[in-house]
Amino acid sequence: MSVRDEFDDWATDGRDKGMEDRHWHTAKHALARMPVEPGDVVLDLGTGSGYALRALYDTKDIGHGYGLDGSPEMVNNAREYTETEDIEFVVGDFDDLPFADDSIDHVWSMEAFYYAPDPHHTLEEVARVLRPGGTFYCAVNYYEENVHSHEWQDNISIEMTRWTHQEYREAFRDAGLYVAEQDSIADMDIEIPDESEFPTDSWETREAMVERYRTYGTLLTVGVAP
Repeated sequence: MSVRDEFDDWATDGRDKGMEDRHWHTAKHALARMPVEPGDVVLDLGTGSGYALRALYDTKDIGHGYGLDGSPEMVNNAREYTETEDIEFVVGDFDDLPFADDSIDHVWSMEAFYYAPDPHHTLEEVARVLRPGGTFYCAVNYYEENVHSHEWQDNISIEMTRWTHQEYREAFRDAGLYVAEQDSIADMDIEIPDESEFPTDSWETREAMVERYRTYGTLLTVGVAP
């Protein structure tokens, strides 16, 4: 199954809103760090429901937002959820971004980058469209050090890229982006039941659940265009 087919199904089933709810726990902290100024142009790769652009529009007064997703159904849903014409949603691929060189001030991606068929080329595309000094905020929960994410590949038909912290830094640099920051943002919002309630869901121990959310959390790598 292609990325498009997989996430068309998710959007049709209403799982785009579920993704938004889960991602928001750590996404809000990463979005707050972005050095966005009023009037800036922001691109959201793998936009899903479009929540990140709406948040930046409401809190940081971005001038224009572009939400790119490989799923037409995701894009249709995002358009329905968004009231302003200053945010546009387009169907597109990570390996051929439909934007001119030096046309974007900041790029954001949450839980989507690892679906890129050629992540090294995607980073080159990000570096191409970013203006000098522009940033790429790349947030993922699926990464090598997060041992609790390794089984995710078994639950989805799309081949995903699972890099280490170091591999992210090296790939950013190879694409021409300076690595300004790399951090793990703990999920402090999700409710972790008392030990007496375990086992629950797919977690075998409370300790594993605590480690997944409170210790590993979301890996954020920040690149800056020269």
